[in-house]
Amino acid sequence: MVAHSGAAGTARPARLNAPRPALVEAQLGEPRRVNRVPVALVREEWRVVDRWWTEEPVVRGYFELVLESGENTVVFHDGSSGGWYTQRGA
Repeated sequence: MVAHSGAAGTARPARLNAPRPALVEAQLGEPRRVNRVPVALVREEWRVVDRWWTEEPVVRGYFELVLESGENTVVFHDGSSGGWYTQRGA
């Protein structure tokens, strides 16, 4: 776990499960490859729309995937930035 410097030089741990940018190849909005590893199975898909009443709403399409490597991962497409991110795994 990476520590970041906080106020007055105190260390604080990195945020658990923080989103990381991912290289996702998608077809019709569904991931086909994540960080160059083919997707074997889409286990679940869901959409989150939150903070719609603020200047920075959250609009994300999440996918729980099994990659051909056997790894389980969760990726999401950020509707605001257009970027793809991993939330867990890959």
